[in-house]
Formats: sequence, C-alpha cells, structure tokens
Amino acid sequence: MNRGLEFIGRSVVRFITRSKPQSDQIDRKAMARLQSALRPGDVLLVEGRMKVSAAIKYLTQSTWSHAALYVGDTGKLSPEGEPLVLAEVEMDVGCVLSPLSKYGAFGTRICRPQALDREGRQTAVDYVLERLGTQYDLKNIIDLARWLIPIPWAPSGFRRRMIALGSGDPTRAICSTLIAQAFEAARYPVLPTVEYASAMDEQDFEEILHIRHHSLYMPRDFDISPYFSVVKPTLEAGFDYKALNWAQERLLAAE
Repeated sequence: MNRGLEFIGRSVVRFITRSKPQSDQIDRKAMARLQSALRPGDVLLVEGRMKVSAAIKYLTQSTWSHAALYVGDTGKLSPEGEPLVLAEVEMDVGCVLSPLSKYGAFGTRICRPQALDREGRQTAVDYVLERLGTQYDLKNIIDLARWLIPIPWAPSGFRRRMIALGSGDPTRAICSTLIAQAFEAARYPVLPTVEYASAMDEQDFEEILHIRHHSLYMPRDFDISPYFSVVKPTLEAGFDYKALNWAQERLLAAE
C-alpha cells in the first residue's frame, strides 16, 4: 500500500512541479537589498510559478505558495559558487539548502518573528538544518489533494483539517510544516488557537494559546500571523523619497 502511495505521489509531484517558462531578469539591486534586509530566522515567502503554486494561491486566497527559512551563512556554496542561505523543502528532492538568487525573479516577502531573541532564532535555524535531506511527505500529497480539490459537500475549513491525516512520518515534511515545527521548537507562536478564560478579576479575560498541529500550516499563515512583521527591503535600506528620479522631472530639465 505504501509503495503504491509513493508511486502515485511521485507521479503527481512530477506533474504539479512543472514550472511555466519565464524570461524575467533578476534585479541585482533588489537582490542586494533583499540580502541586506534578511536575518537568520526570517521566513521568505515566495510567489511560485509551478502548477501546484496556482492552486495553493487560489485556494488560500493568497499571493504566496512557498516558504523558506533564511538560515544565514552555512559555509556551503552552490555549483555556481553562490552561498546557500535558504533552507526549504522541495517536493521532488526534500529538505535542501538553496541560494537566494533562486527566487530573484519571483515575488517575495520577508516575514520576521518579532521579539524572538538570538537564542530562539538559532533554535529555529538549527531545527531546520538538522533535517536537511528530509524527504517530502509524498503520502501527504493524497491528503493535500483532498483539500486542494474543491469538494461541494466539504467546506474549506474541513478540507484544511484533512491535511492532518497524512503519514505522520517524522522523517518527512512539507515546506510550511517544517518551518512551523522549527518555531514550535523555539516556543514561538505562528497562528495558535486562542482560548479565553476568566482571570482572577472576573471583569477581565486571559488568553490561553494552544499550538495548532504543524501539518495545518500554509505559507500565507506566516504573512497573516499577528506575531510576524513584514519587512520591506527598500525601506530597510534607507528610503528617501526626495532622492527618487522621476521621468517627468528629467523631461522638464531637458526643455
């Protein structure tokens, strides 16, 4: 049975990970700003262009279909000599290190865990690095399909919970799942379930957080989380609107 699910999973992965041909050029200045703004422990959301990316973006009503964790300098280089600074899970190869330029022509967003100290960031980074080589949970593809494929009688919230019916194999993971587990290891919240209980003062209530199962997380959850801030590289680099070079002003100066 397991071998059958593996075969089906690999066949599905080969189809849904096909990318549309793109001719976009990498903006080197934008890449430099992105590199400068990132800190270890930041989550980089990516607007993917694979077949599965379109489905995830549509059904989650989000721009983001993939997530990677910025781990900083690992001392390892790509075949082209670029530093491998992102840890991510790819469907076809598993948990790997990648260069930042891999997503240079893609839409990206930095989500930063606010107030997470250096020790907490390192805990999250170490968690992911220790799982390099982890395979993608191909049996989970079947469960993802149950949620991704619109079922008239099943509301989207119910389909989302069905993802938790995967293999549960700790040696496998999907992109958002692994990152959610990394922050769980650091005891940092992403989108916990909140319970309100009466406090000592009956006029007030206190929040009690419950950790959601890591298999329920999608890339957009880091974007909408109240505990992660959006970091904009252009502003981080020191934005000065007075220094902008407007085309209209150049035309007026030429007259």
